[in-house]
Amino acid sequence: MKRSFKTSGAFAMTAAAALVLSSCGEAPEEESEGGDAAASEGTDYKACVVSDEGGWDDRSFNQSAYEGLQMAIDELGIDHAEAQSTAESEYAPNVDTMVQQGCDVVFGVGFLLEEGLRLAAESNEDTNFALIDSYFNEEELEGELTNGKPLVFNTGEAAYLAGYVAAAMTETGTVGTWGGVQIPSVTVFMDGYADGVERYNEDNDADVELVGWDKEEQSGTFSGDFSDQTQGGEVTEQLLSQDADIIMPVAGNAGVGAGPVLEDADAKMIWVDSDGYESTDFPDIMLTSVMKEIGQSVYATIEEGVAGEFTSEPYVGTLENDGVGLAPFHDFEDEVPSEVQDAIEQLRQEIIDGETVVESENAPS
Repeated sequence: MKRSFKTSGAFAMTAAAALVLSSCGEAPEEESEGGDAAASEGTDYKACVVSDEGGWDDRSFNQSAYEGLQMAIDELGIDHAEAQSTAESEYAPNVDTMVQQGCDVVFGVGFLLEEGLRLAAESNEDTNFALIDSYFNEEELEGELTNGKPLVFNTGEAAYLAGYVAAAMTETGTVGTWGGVQIPSVTVFMDGYADGVERYNEDNDADVELVGWDKEEQSGTFSGDFSDQTQGGEVTEQLLSQDADIIMPVAGNAGVGAGPVLEDADAKMIWVDSDGYESTDFPDIMLTSVMKEIGQSVYATIEEGVAGEFTSEPYVGTLENDGVGLAPFHDFEDEVPSEVQDAIEQLRQEIIDGETVVESENAPS
């Protein structure tokens, strides 16, 4: 029977897995031919990255993008520039600064950079642009955008697995999630998480409650940005007061504020974008993470550009192409029952095979 979880709105994957940025999303060889030579001799190619307000040390998607740039610098010998934004008003000026510095490709990290990147792409046809976590707004485009590439990730698939694990591991019968800003690249996590909790309840005749997000109403709890850790802590306290003992913040650097609050409450965290066990200061409470390979997608886009093969074809990361996945349980490996781990692997394969379809209006197509 094919399951379709509708919303209105490998268990672990290696960070080094290489991805081809194409609609089919197949994995290329881990090193391109001539990569060592390019690194030693350098190449006449300049890649540039603009962060959102979370900054490069957000332990999340900005940091992952920056790591992809650094990988390209080390392995391909490219030139580079970067602009770290501290407020939304800086996005468009920072993109323009990168263009003025003669960048061959400019990456914008996050949905909120879409407008600035799109306008720059339309005005600078000789420069390539790559938008992380969002498509370009087709309704606002004056024509076909041949120099703009979306790098998007169907994190709802991996968050589905995380929701199932959270529901299986809660001791209070309540789990939670909250976001930074209500935008599709955030709420797709929350949709998948909600569906995973629902699947656990269905399969185990359970009644685990989710607080912080109503998938049917597309309404929930948000801190208001991706940088305010104090506000992130306060939002986390709100969900703890509703008996949640496992919480998934989807808020970049603001999500870091959940860590101390959860530690004090002896509760657990699920991180997003990167493996939070490795990237945050809270490994002791990190149950798992919903990961997406932003860094490798940045590297591969630069590699395409160096080879003169940049295309505007969108890349969509999925469980099938290892563009998204669930991190290891690390310190909780022995605490997660084997039957739960087996169920997660089965669900992962069901999603890959199309037997279980995680649907969300917020998911990339």
